[in-house]
Amino acid sequence: MIIEANNPDLYSWVQVPDRSGFPIQNLPFGVFKTKNLSPRCGVAIGEKILDLHRVYDVGLLNDSGLRTNHFAKNTLNDFIGLGREAGRGIRNRLSYLLNEQNAELRDRADRDTFLVDQTAAEMLMPIEVKNYTDFYSSEQHAFNVGSMFRDPDNALLPNWKHIPVGYHGRASSIIVSGNPIKRPKGQVMPEGADMPVFGPSRLLDFELEMAFITCKENGLGNSISTAAADDHIFGFVLFNDWSARDIQKWEYVPLGPFLAKNFASSVSPWIVTLDALEPFRIAGDTQSPRVLPYLQFQGEKNFDIDLEVFIQPESGEVTRVSTSNFKYMYWNVNQQLAHHSVNGCNIEVGDMYASGTISGPTADSYGSMLELSWRGTKPLKMKGGGERKFIQDGDTVIMRGTAERNGVRIGFGEVSTKVLPAD
Repeated sequence: MIIEANNPDLYSWVQVPDRSGFPIQNLPFGVFKTKNLSPRCGVAIGEKILDLHRVYDVGLLNDSGLRTNHFAKNTLNDFIGLGREAGRGIRNRLSYLLNEQNAELRDRADRDTFLVDQTAAEMLMPIEVKNYTDFYSSEQHAFNVGSMFRDPDNALLPNWKHIPVGYHGRASSIIVSGNPIKRPKGQVMPEGADMPVFGPSRLLDFELEMAFITCKENGLGNSISTAAADDHIFGFVLFNDWSARDIQKWEYVPLGPFLAKNFASSVSPWIVTLDALEPFRIAGDTQSPRVLPYLQFQGEKNFDIDLEVFIQPESGEVTRVSTSNFKYMYWNVNQQLAHHSVNGCNIEVGDMYASGTISGPTADSYGSMLELSWRGTKPLKMKGGGERKFIQDGDTVIMRGTAERNGVRIGFGEVSTKVLPAD
């Protein structure tokens, strides 16, 4: 499939700094506002945001077939609900308008009014999340956790290599980057105690994940095949699935996470389209035993996306604590969506599906403090002094992601969240 906007030879008349994650080949979608502009949709280009509300209003999208200004809204739901093919047409049209060879927008006397400095904008939640599912699809992460709480010989439960394990989480507490969270409270069972106690979590953790967003419904009672899954996926965001490990340990039997997870999850504000990620497809590891027919697929379904996690103390230097990659997923997104819908579950526009913690094969590529500090037995050294077993009050956790190939660097921006003390 040839996607015009992905041409690595394209350049924009908008200045794009070297090593920027927002070249003309990316054009991720988001929602923003400024002191003078109401919430609206835009795309990132270099250090600017192209105001799509204004682009539509002056008729520059007439040739795209778009007949309603879906960009004058405070979420992207209506736009992505047009489907992946319509989104591709809009992205191709925007690429054409931003191309250095095209004078249509470049030579307008008022062209600067179409662009907003990213530093002057407040980024908002890009979508209204209808439903949220969290998977558990990194084999190394599942092995690490199983080894800690059982033993290495029985680290993976019997079902793990047969189904993409997941659970339905809380959609209303998903927040956009830049919003702080309060340390959660709940019941914990201290070691050696006979009764639980209530209080703030002492083992607050991040989980390095990515999440995809659906743009097409299937209707109750209908399933989505692995082959059709791509048409239902609009794009991806970075995802920090906060976890209170001590609360989770006490509550998760028999139904799984509850208060340990539902207090917050943080996402990056820019949705990088599946189209923009097509050049970064890569084959995943061989799945053994062979999966059931409805989970079998053709082609490359994993993505080569470098991921990083940093901890910024309230006072002190920022420390990079993890470097991982989205390619380490055992279960790919097509399999996740096929499994999710195989029983007829109705997929909606704006649903969010997180990957589960992404851990690589080496200790510095693990995707959570639980693994990086190995349950607190191996504290991480922080730059400028100090150490971390888990996340402390005042810490800001920052996640970044980039994909790079053939001279094109596609970035997700970052998801940054500060932890405040519990009330």
